[in-house]
Amino acid sequence: MEELTLENEYLRLIVAPQGAAILHLDSLTHQQPVLYAGEKALFPMLPLANRVAGNAFQLQGETVELPKSPADSQFFLHGDGWLKTWLVESYDLHKTVLTLNSQHDCGFDYHAKLTYRLQGPRLIAELVLTHRGSQPMVYGLGFHPFFPLTPSTRVQFGATGFWPEGENHLPTPWRGELTPQANFINAKKPDNQWLNVGYSGWSGTARVESDDMCIQLICPTPYLMVFRPQDGSFICLEPQTHPVNAHNIAGQPGLVLLRREELTSLKMEIVVLSRDDKTT
Repeated sequence: MEELTLENEYLRLIVAPQGAAILHLDSLTHQQPVLYAGEKALFPMLPLANRVAGNAFQLQGETVELPKSPADSQFFLHGDGWLKTWLVESYDLHKTVLTLNSQHDCGFDYHAKLTYRLQGPRLIAELVLTHRGSQPMVYGLGFHPFFPLTPSTRVQFGATGFWPEGENHLPTPWRGELTPQANFINAKKPDNQWLNVGYSGWSGTARVESDDMCIQLICPTPYLMVFRPQDGSFICLEPQTHPVNAHNIAGQPGLVLLRREELTSLKMEIVVLSRDDKTT
């Protein structure tokens, strides 16, 4: 598999066109990984994030049946962008641009452009999706980074409420009071228990601290998905433009209805600092 290496004095990034995935992001300053290097350390989610109940939804009075996914027997899980091979439009030591064209009978018909760029101690990821279909379609975007868990890891972010996990990993009704396990308003070590929930009212910033390294996740969207498997070596903090199963929630919150040649976008930054320098 082709790999693209980007590097500056602070960070080293390895990207694979397969799934437009980041395979490694390492801090050269701290000599440790910023992202957890499993099969994929980060991937984009498009043309939707996570799962849709029944793998179907209503749009303008019609039922939209979502495609089957090779990654999940029930759901069009995270869409298809993370499973397809992207074209390398440009590449140099500090930036690469990847593109993808995808079309499905359900109405998804899009062109995507994903830019990964190193700028000082930060990785900037920018995803732009343009609808190419003749009929309008709803879209959602997200990023799915994996952060390593060590004995010293502390995670912090604010939220106004969350959707607890139910059957088939789908959300149950929203709750305005966080449980102790799901509450990261004050920095804490994640409990060694399964956690797979979506948050509303996320401030757009989260922190992951380990030893002397402080990672800031910055993304201007009010929804954040958090996944932490029991006994796992990572935690995922996933900014999404919409909550899980938004397609079947009244008003389809966070989803964007696009007509031909209209676009939607999402920008995320991962900033790597030292513990005594927590401002960007």
